Amino acid sequence: MSRIQTVRKSGPAIERRSIDFVPNRERHGKPFGQFTLWFGANMQITAIVTGALAVIFGAPAFWGIVGLFIGNLLGGAVMALHAAQGPKLGMPQMISSRAQFGVFGAVIPLILVIVMYLGFAATGAVLAGQAVDLIIPTGNPAVGVFIFGGLTVLVATLGYKYIHMLGRISTIVGILGFTYLAIQLFLKHDVGSVLGVDGFAIPTFLLAISLSAGWQLTYGPYVADYSRYLPANTHATKTFFACMSGSVLGAQWSMTLGALFAAIAMPAGKGFIDNQVSFVGDLAGGGVIAVLMYMVIVVGKLTVNTLNAYGGYMTILTSVSAFTRQLRFAPWVRFAYVIGFIGVSVIIALVASEDFVSNFKNFVLLLLMVFIPWSSINLVDFYFSSKEKVDIPALYDSKGRYGTWNVPALLTYLVGVLVQIPFLAQHMYTGPITPLLGGADISWIVGLLVTAAVYYPVAKRFNHPPAEMVYPADDEVSPDPAAAATAPVA
Repeated sequence: MSRIQTVRKSGPAIERRSIDFVPNRERHGKPFGQFTLWFGANMQITAIVTGALAVIFGAPAFWGIVGLFIGNLLGGAVMALHAAQGPKLGMPQMISSRAQFGVFGAVIPLILVIVMYLGFAATGAVLAGQAVDLIIPTGNPAVGVFIFGGLTVLVATLGYKYIHMLGRISTIVGILGFTYLAIQLFLKHDVGSVLGVDGFAIPTFLLAISLSAGWQLTYGPYVADYSRYLPANTHATKTFFACMSGSVLGAQWSMTLGALFAAIAMPAGKGFIDNQVSFVGDLAGGGVIAVLMYMVIVVGKLTVNTLNAYGGYMTILTSVSAFTRQLRFAPWVRFAYVIGFIGVSVIIALVASEDFVSNFKNFVLLLLMVFIPWSSINLVDFYFSSKEKVDIPALYDSKGRYGTWNVPALLTYLVGVLVQIPFLAQHMYTGPITPLLGGADISWIVGLLVTAAVYYPVAKRFNHPPAEMVYPADDEVSPDPAAAATAPVA
């Protein structure tokens, strides 16, 4: 077997690519890898907490679970549409934003994405650090945070292949661990007593939908980072459903457990929310079994934290490269950027007060309002305006087709952010229309629909996509767009 065939089959041991285009000769993998990655990334304790919030905020367990499922489906579909771009474009997700906003203009949402990554990495490190400290008692929770940060740096630095390997491990570990938790929950508690169908209320039902939809939408800015190595003729439908089913099933499983945990730990779910890691260990039965469950928590958080670190590194490089025009970076550069990123997140986790971490997390959740119009613009442009035709070399050239600043798109983006404000129902701010809806937050729906409606005619008027896909000249075997559309389903 030739070296090129070997690379194409499994990819290099340590990833060499960063934000540059992945040539067809280096593509490898199958769509099922998207399922295991996103299933494993969602089998984690923060997803459990998100499900618990639906009940804590007033939804009965049954209707909360139904609402969470609807939100996961809606948000997961949007997220998977971004994932389906990966094989076609062969680039990180946020690079493609230059086709909409311009090479410099795309830096605006990029900076906000970096803040989001840091927030989730910091709050995730706190929970995972607690679990590590329970596995290896040191008397100092900071040790657990440092160990977890070191593991994150290791996997994120090794890159794409090992991230997917971790996703497969997390899938197996999560299924075993969460199945055991579910069995213990039903054995030790009268779950049927909290699953009555009474108590339905539209505001809390919509809130449950918004919680899970927002969870899925958060993945939008970096989901294609993990599908970009798939062969270019991979059918988009296969990528879409592999990614969506993995993310929706993993998140729904975790959130359902969370809703039930909160319901049996009432009032206000405090028995779980106040001691999330310990609650899981106690439910597991304590002792060695509890330690195993703490390991399940660490593996799940490590998977998603690695995605945050890897995505954060790619986003920082994308921002920098807009001005330096550098396309390729050595592996040591990835290591340096990841070290810096994780270092900042660990510092936030360690030195911040408990109230600050809570408030910072709320701030990050509020930032979802800036990703929703970005997602709408990106999808409308790719699938409806440009019709999946992109000039890839021009994305790396500020003097190319897409220019520096796409002012009409940026103004539309601003409209998409502002239109959500009256409908927000966040800890930091509640919009004036929200009370009229019983406290339900529908800002994400408004943001998606209004931005799409405004942007489509703007794109038709001001954007000038290529007639066909334009690939780099050094891509030895440029994929045939027709082949991707007609690829057989395995």
